[in-house]
Amino acid sequence: METIRKPLQGIGNIIRFNWPFYLLSLLIFLILMLFAFTAVNPIRFWLFFTCTCISGVTLLSIIISAYIYDFSGLYRMRWLTDMIDKEAATAVNVHAGFDETSEILQKKYHFRNLLVFDFYNSRNHTEPSIKLARKLYKPVTGAVKIATDHLPLANDTADMVFVMFAAHEIRNVEERIIFFKELQRIISSKGKIVVTEHLRDIPNFIAYTVGFFHFYSRNNWLKTFAAANLSVAATIKITPFIKTFILQKHGTAS
Repeated sequence: METIRKPLQGIGNIIRFNWPFYLLSLLIFLILMLFAFTAVNPIRFWLFFTCTCISGVTLLSIIISAYIYDFSGLYRMRWLTDMIDKEAATAVNVHAGFDETSEILQKKYHFRNLLVFDFYNSRNHTEPSIKLARKLYKPVTGAVKIATDHLPLANDTADMVFVMFAAHEIRNVEERIIFFKELQRIISSKGKIVVTEHLRDIPNFIAYTVGFFHFYSRNNWLKTFAAANLSVAATIKITPFIKTFILQKHGTAS
């Protein structure tokens, strides 16, 4: 079974989780259009121009998001297959309060033991879209609530760790480094950590304008990994908007 997702589930979730932003954009658009029809040039021109920009940016964001989450093959995870340890005894999937990947990972790769950890803390992780997502979707059965500074596994226990679209929700730099140090602690000497994220770069600025500030740059991630004594074994560019880092303990041969 390639995927358990419904048609257009990705863009549907984005609109539902971020509806205040889309509502605000619509209200501003309507108000400016109202003034534009009663204004005189050159004010009318600039009001129509602004409305065109608002609608264009919003529509572009929706189209790109639909491409990424519904049409790119992201959740089919074929791009990940070559990196999967087929003999992995213990795999860990860590999320930030909204889990879209655990069931897909298990059905596609049949891990003998897949542990699901949820590090969401409403005091520290304040993104409104995550709060809405948690209201609309029930937590995955069996997910274990954890803190970012302690993962309930012994050293060198996990063969595969997945952190997909979650680590950027840890906004504090020191907390984020401590979290990756915990991942480094639990991963086995031959294990891999899969980190998938949007980056703060030109493609994501084109897609999300100022929303790209919610993401981190490639250099920022590399500094975080290095501080946690992790090295990048490989990178995968799933789309122009998404990067996956395959991490391992520093000094481990790929």
